[in-house]
Amino acid sequence: MITGANSGVGKAAALALAKKGGTVHIVCRNKDKGETALKEIQDESGNQKVHLHLLDLSKPRDIKAFCQDFKSSGHSLNVLVNNAGVLVGGDKRQLTDDGLEVTFATNTLGVHILTQELLSVLESSDNPRVIIVSSGGMLVQKLDLSDLQFEKMTKYDGTLAYAQTKRQEVIMTSVYAKAHSKIHFSSMHPGWAATPGVQSSLPDFYNRMKDRLRSEDEAADTILWLAIAEAAGKLESGLFYQDRKPVPTHLPLAWTKSSPEEDRKLVEKLDEIASKF
Repeated sequence: MITGANSGVGKAAALALAKKGGTVHIVCRNKDKGETALKEIQDESGNQKVHLHLLDLSKPRDIKAFCQDFKSSGHSLNVLVNNAGVLVGGDKRQLTDDGLEVTFATNTLGVHILTQELLSVLESSDNPRVIIVSSGGMLVQKLDLSDLQFEKMTKYDGTLAYAQTKRQEVIMTSVYAKAHSKIHFSSMHPGWAATPGVQSSLPDFYNRMKDRLRSEDEAADTILWLAIAEAAGKLESGLFYQDRKPVPTHLPLAWTKSSPEEDRKLVEKLDEIASKF
């Protein structure tokens, strides 16, 4: 199962897995884009075992309902790729209908709820894996438990909010790995790629760097490797990867480290928020 698979890195990963004959569930927010992606993946791969599910990862109740339906359907699930994410451009803090800040709701809380709700079906599958697609931008962020929804920012900065949620994802991966030994967890940085998301969310960066950005297939390579390679499954659970290798989650002499207690507190706070829906 791959979230945000209607374009970019998620679609490239879904297509690669479909070409290998896997049953692939693509989870998309937009119906038209999802249906287009579904047809393109099926046609190019020659694999009709690709299924579309419509879901907005910023809506906790919808995630829980989706997971219940998926589990009731009897589908097995060996790999969950949490790829969907948003980066809000500009300096305006945006809220969902539930009153949640959009970046946090999608990138952190949505990933947490989807993963937690699907643990039981993953644990009953063979060699289960969960991959969370983070970003190298998280390297300049330290976990801030005091402002998970960016209410205290003097001026809202969508890029910083995005980077903070990507730090949270790496921490979540580590905490999950310690709590659920039956599943292999990993987070990863796909590298900066020429995707529609980068082009729309970071247009200045894209225009400056477009000749040096990775292709979508190159960016999806480590996701594919983490999802199916035997070697990947033998490595320690909870690590952060780039280019098929575990890499540090902090820069040298970093001020960005948090304590194990703080890391656990993040997941506890997410459980608390999720329980309200």
